[in-house]
Amino acid sequence: MGEKIISSMGSIHMIPMDVISGFEVRPGMYELNGAIAIPVGVNFTVHSFGAVSCELLLFHREEEEPYAVLPFPEHYRIGNVYSMIVFGLNIQDFEYAYRLDGPYDVSKGLLFDKNQVLLDIYAKAVTGQSQWGRPRKKGSFYKARVVKDDFEWGREQNPLIPMEDLIIYEMHVRGFTRHDSSGVEYPGTFAGLMEKIPYLKELGVNAVELMPIFEFDEMKDSRMVDGHQVVDYWGYNTVSFFAPNTSYTGTTEYNREGTELKRLIRALNENGIECFLDVVFNHTAEGNELGPCFSFKGFDNNIYYMLTPDGHYYNFSGCGNTLNCNHPIVQQMILECLRYWTTAYHVDGFRFDLASILGRNEDGSPMSKPPLLQSLAFDPILGDVKLIAEAWDAGGLYQVGSFPSWNRWAEWNGRYRDDLRSFLKGDYEMARTAAKRITGSLDMYGKEDRGYNASVNFLNCHDGFTLWDMYSYNEKHNEANGWGNTDGSNDNRSWNCGIEGETDNEEVLNLRRRLAKNAVTVLMLSRGTPMFLAGDEFLNTQFGNNNAYCQDNEISWLNWELLEKNRNHFEYTKNVIRIRKEHDVVRKCSKSCSLGFPDMQVLEPNEESRVLRVIYAGRNHEDTDDDIVCLAVNVFWEWQEFSLPKLPAHMRWQVEADSFGNYLPLGIPKGRSTEPGDNRVFMAPRSALVLTACNRNG
Repeated sequence: MGEKIISSMGSIHMIPMDVISGFEVRPGMYELNGAIAIPVGVNFTVHSFGAVSCELLLFHREEEEPYAVLPFPEHYRIGNVYSMIVFGLNIQDFEYAYRLDGPYDVSKGLLFDKNQVLLDIYAKAVTGQSQWGRPRKKGSFYKARVVKDDFEWGREQNPLIPMEDLIIYEMHVRGFTRHDSSGVEYPGTFAGLMEKIPYLKELGVNAVELMPIFEFDEMKDSRMVDGHQVVDYWGYNTVSFFAPNTSYTGTTEYNREGTELKRLIRALNENGIECFLDVVFNHTAEGNELGPCFSFKGFDNNIYYMLTPDGHYYNFSGCGNTLNCNHPIVQQMILECLRYWTTAYHVDGFRFDLASILGRNEDGSPMSKPPLLQSLAFDPILGDVKLIAEAWDAGGLYQVGSFPSWNRWAEWNGRYRDDLRSFLKGDYEMARTAAKRITGSLDMYGKEDRGYNASVNFLNCHDGFTLWDMYSYNEKHNEANGWGNTDGSNDNRSWNCGIEGETDNEEVLNLRRRLAKNAVTVLMLSRGTPMFLAGDEFLNTQFGNNNAYCQDNEISWLNWELLEKNRNHFEYTKNVIRIRKEHDVVRKCSKSCSLGFPDMQVLEPNEESRVLRVIYAGRNHEDTDDDIVCLAVNVFWEWQEFSLPKLPAHMRWQVEADSFGNYLPLGIPKGRSTEPGDNRVFMAPRSALVLTACNRNG
C-alpha cells in the first residue's frame, strides 16, 4: 500500500499518481516550503502569486544542464502553491532549481521569464559557493541541495542568559582565525572558531555575535584596487536566508550543509556561551534594476521588494533594493526563516541589520506598529531568543530609543557610542550626558517602560574604527577600498593623541593604551548589555580603515601576535569583565543598600573636580552584605582630586581597576584600601578607576 506520512493535511498515502519525465510523482505537502527529504523521495513546494506555470529542474552535481525537467501539472497547484513529491530521489544524486513563466512588465514590477533558472527561496543549501574566493563559472546559476537534518544535539539546553548578564563579542567568522598567527587547524572557518572557545572562556565573554553567515557570494562585486583584490568580505548581501555560508566550513558537507556550524553552536552552548546571528532582512544580493535575477525577482518581484510606482526599487538599504518586509508573504518568509534557525541550529539570538527597514510600509513610510516586528516579538518559538535591532537605516530613519519593541526588542544604542566617544576623548562638558548613558540611558528607555535590558551598549563594532584606531587616527584612511576615501563615516569622534597613525613615540602610545583602558572600563561598568568588537581586547588595528567591508586581508584579519604584544590590555579587559560579573549592582537593580546608598548615584564634575563618578549600591538578597561599586572617570588632562562617599568604620574602599597603573600619588595603591576616615583620591589625567567597598578585615 506504500508509505504513509502524517502532515497538517492529514494522512497521505505515498502512492505515485503520475509519471513525469520518467519519474513517479504525486501532489505533495503544500504547507512545507522548500525541498524536504521524506522516506519515499523528496517533497518540493514553491509558491508564486504571479506565475502561470512552474518547472522543477534536476541536475547532476555541479552540472549546468538539467538531466530532468518536471513541469508541475495544473492539478498539483492549490491556490498559489505548487507542490510535488518525486519518488525514488536520493538527495546525494542531484541539485535542483526552478523555472517560472508569467507576465513580464517592468512598469508593474513583473519579471517572469520562462528561461530564467531560479534558486529556491527556501533552499537549505546553495551549490557552487563552498570554496572562498573562487568565482562562479561564467554563465552559471545558483542551484540548491536537499539537506539531511539528522544532527544529534543531545540533552544540552541553550544557556538562556538574561540580557543584563550578557557580554557580547562581535566577530567575523573568517577574519577571527584567518591570519596565520591564529594557530588553528582550519583558519577562517566555523571549526577554527570552535578551537578558540577556551580563549573566549578565559576572556570572560558569554555571547558571540557572528557577522552574516547566511549564504552570500563574496565574489559578487570583486574588483582590483592598486593591484589588490577586494571582495564582499562582510557578507551583507544575502543570496539565501535559509542556507549557511558553506565557504566558512573546514570540509565540504554535501547534503550535510550546516553540520560544522551546528557543532560550533553546540560547543559554545556547552561552554556557557550563547550564539547570535547578524541577519540581513533589509535587502538581498539581487540589487536594483541593473542587478541579477536569480531568486526573489523571478518568483514575485513586486511582492518581495519595495517598488516605486514605475517599477523601480526603493533603496532604504543603501544597497540597491529594499525587502518589502511588511507584505504578508515576506513576513511569512522571515518568520519561518528565524524559526528554522532557532529550531534546527539552536541559535540564541538575532541582531537585525538596518532594522528600521523592517518597520516600513510597502510605500516606504514608517509604521507605528509594524506587523513583522510585532509578530517576531510575540512568536512562541522565538520566545527565548534575543531580538536586537540596529535601530536605523540608510534612508534616514533613526529610531534609537523609539524602536517599536513591545518590551521585547533591544537596540544597538548608537547614542551611547557617540556620546561616550565624545566624552572619553576629552569633551568633559559632555559629562552629564555621559552619565545618562553609563546609567542605562533611562532618558531614552525609561526605568518603568523598557528598563535596562533595551540598551546594547557599544563603543566599537565592525562598522567604524577599532578601539585602538579610535585613539590612533583623527581621520579615516579607506584608500584601499578604491573609492578615493569617500566611503565610511566621517563622524568618528576619535583622537589620535597628537600623532596620526602608527608611531614609536612612547608617550603617545602610553596615552593611547590608557584611553583604550578607559573605554573598556566605562563600557563594562555601564548599565545595559555591553558589546565589543573581537580583537579590541588585544588592541587589534585596521590601520585607520573604518569601512573594511571589502578587505579580505590583514586589514580585517585579527593578528593574534598582538595578544602577546598587548597582553597587559588583555589582562585588564579580563579584569573589568570579572568585575562586572561579580557585582550584580552594576548590571541591575538590587535590594536596597542597608547603608542608605541609592541604587545609583551620579556625582558630576564641578568646580572642585572634573571627575565623573557613578556609584552603584545594593544587595543581592536580604541577608547578604552590601555591595557598593564606584566608577570614576577623569577625561581632563590634569590631575584631579575628589572625595569618595564616607563608609562606616568597619568598611574600606578598595581599588579593583586602575587604567593609569598600579600607583596613584596621594591616593590608593591598587589592591590596598583607604585608611579610616580617608576618602580622598588624587586621580591621574585621562584615567579611569573602579573601586569597591568591602569589610576592613575582609
